[in-house]
Amino acid sequence: MLPDALLEILRCPKSKQPFVYFPRGEANDNDAAGFLLCPASGLRYRVEAGVPVLLVEEATAVAPKDIEALIARARVLGLSVPT
Repeated sequence: MLPDALLEILRCPKSKQPFVYFPRGEANDNDAAGFLLCPASGLRYRVEAGVPVLLVEEATAVAPKDIEALIARARVLGLSVPT
């Protein structure tokens, strides 16, 4: 789990925009499946042992329709979604 203070300052290295943080993965059932999603760049960054891996070359590209679905999922889970 990443601290709120860290999440407030973290930005996508590609777009410089804030993240949507899924601390327990998309299904919200696995503490080891956490990731950061940048809707602006369409990149998904993994979190390993509580450390975000913010390397653009290691991020996973996410299709626009999947970004929309992930943002909708984040809202259902009550996660913070940047505007």
